[in-house]
Amino acid sequence: MKRKSQAKNKIATLAAALAIGLAGVLGSAPARAQHGPTGLALAQQQNCMSCHSVTRNFMGPALRDVAAKYAGKPDAPAYLTHKILEGGSGVWGTVPMPANTQLNPAQAAQLASWILTLK
Repeated sequence: MKRKSQAKNKIATLAAALAIGLAGVLGSAPARAQHGPTGLALAQQQNCMSCHSVTRNFMGPALRDVAAKYAGKPDAPAYLTHKILEGGSGVWGTVPMPANTQLNPAQAAQLASWILTLK
């Protein structure tokens, strides 16, 4: 059972890394205009802002606080991409963040990259 969980986490991390690379390729201003919304617009579209605010704690942590916590950590984009996709609990308090099954890995990577710019 533990091996299945570890394998699932490795696959999710690899998918997140691939999505981050894809987001980097698609992340230039002209490509963004053709391929979808900016980070804030995507966060608003996908209801992230129902629980988060950029500057203040709400149901979830302020996104600037998330950016500050993970700033400078080399695995931060992949870690946050994974957390956005899979959800989690216990890092920021008792309220769990649900998995965001409506997002694809590239969208989650775009959100993670945008969040990390908010520090």
